[in-house]
Amino acid sequence: MESLQQQEAMSEGHNRIVAIVESPPSINSSKHFENDHDPQGQKSGWRKFLLFVGPGFLVSIAYLDPGNMETDMQAGADHRFELLWVILIGLIFALIIQSLAANLGVISGKHLAELCKAEYPKYVKYALWVLAEMAVIAADIPEVIGTAFALNILFHIPLWVGVLCTGLSTLLLIGVQRYGARKLEIVVSFLVFVMAACFFGEMSYVKPPAKDVLKGIFIPKLSGHSATGDAIALIGALVMPHNLFLHSALVLSRKIPNSVRGINDACRFFLIESGLALFVAFLINVAIISVTGTVCSQNHPSKETSDSCNNITLNSASFLLKNVLGRSSSILYAIALLASGQSSSITGTYAGQFIMQGFLDLKMKLWTRNLMTRCIAIIPSLVVSIIGGSSEAGQLIIIASMILSFELPFTLIPLLKFSSSTSKLGPHKNSIYIIVTSWILGLGIIGINIYYLTTGFVGWLTQNSLPRVGNIFIGILVFPLMAAYILAVIYLMFRKDYVVTFKDPTKIGPNAQIQMENGNPIPDYEDHIPHKDDLADI
Repeated sequence: MESLQQQEAMSEGHNRIVAIVESPPSINSSKHFENDHDPQGQKSGWRKFLLFVGPGFLVSIAYLDPGNMETDMQAGADHRFELLWVILIGLIFALIIQSLAANLGVISGKHLAELCKAEYPKYVKYALWVLAEMAVIAADIPEVIGTAFALNILFHIPLWVGVLCTGLSTLLLIGVQRYGARKLEIVVSFLVFVMAACFFGEMSYVKPPAKDVLKGIFIPKLSGHSATGDAIALIGALVMPHNLFLHSALVLSRKIPNSVRGINDACRFFLIESGLALFVAFLINVAIISVTGTVCSQNHPSKETSDSCNNITLNSASFLLKNVLGRSSSILYAIALLASGQSSSITGTYAGQFIMQGFLDLKMKLWTRNLMTRCIAIIPSLVVSIIGGSSEAGQLIIIASMILSFELPFTLIPLLKFSSSTSKLGPHKNSIYIIVTSWILGLGIIGINIYYLTTGFVGWLTQNSLPRVGNIFIGILVFPLMAAYILAVIYLMFRKDYVVTFKDPTKIGPNAQIQMENGNPIPDYEDHIPHKDDLADI
């Protein structure tokens, strides 16, 4: 009876089958992905789930990078616990959007950069590639500078030397990928939990009031003239463009059976795993805001503490905590900042690999691609740290966050369109409810970022010390670029998808299909997602 029902379901076209490329490369039997399907289908649910753990934790690093840390600390210093609810809502948004990226890779067998290359005309494709590479560089700047600050706090080395050390150490850690994707995921996950332990350790010293923290998480409130701007900055810092490319590619490192059951299990497990990883990221963000809010709201603070709270940065935060909590807290902060910067740098370089491979189809050796991506990302930080020192390096973090906000629509809109497109996912596209929800969230985030950029530029234009003629000249140059930017966003939103990348799988007969649905391998049948050389090699 069960077999008959499965056959009827397949005949109605409800089976979720991943697309097969026209000429899939042959697979060497000695080179398998790390979680081969259990031949008897007997693995328990939690053991199957563990096979999918990893990509979500790599992706969650973007929500714990030094740029987010600085934004969190500023929010805690200015508003105590009032903006914790923004972190909760922002990470719920992030979970929905990241799950779309993971499902896109699982169902289509291609990651986002590959689909962009297939869909858009040549000039649009290259423009999106340049913007994606700029996003990787912009995301890497806070990581590099944050790590350099941490090394300066721990070992008192010059900032520019710390920048160079950051590049070398990240390349060494990425070398772990030679021993398998799971090993790299373990290293990065370890750094995440080091960071968590550091900030939770600091919380045990300052003991923020639990009642006020819970009220801040679950009761939305915006008080004060800068609360709205800080809330927008918090949300804008959460969703990173390169993270969407990264997540859609990392899921392809897992061997997923070409069946309704296999695809459904993979999408569910990746959603759960991403939820757990982002929950850990949420707790760490809450800890950062709670620690800073408690320290800066203490009764009768010293003048030095008050000055630090009024203009808190990644570099000054360590001295703030040191003055209040002692030397041990300063060391804990530096270790957490070091873990944040290093792990974020790894994922940023990793994303750059997939972006280059997807858009340009470049077949480069991994170490060459790592070195090139890393050098390009380090150059701006190195130049600024040599010329301007720590103060200018801190300003560079703000500029990098504005660049990421500017570029987000050019990654998010293709993701939303592809995940809702029959030409890309066939009958497995999102339901109407998910389409409406994801577009509302996506357009909300894009609108927030555009508002943040526009108000920031107008505010700078009206408050700078340049002559009026200079402001007029800058306005003449910038406002047409802003108009072109909005037109480009509208083009991506309303352009119809023409290229069909989804292909129905080869029919292998109802009995063989039922065996595959039950988790049993079919002899002489490749029941996995199309082979990815770059992912198999790692």
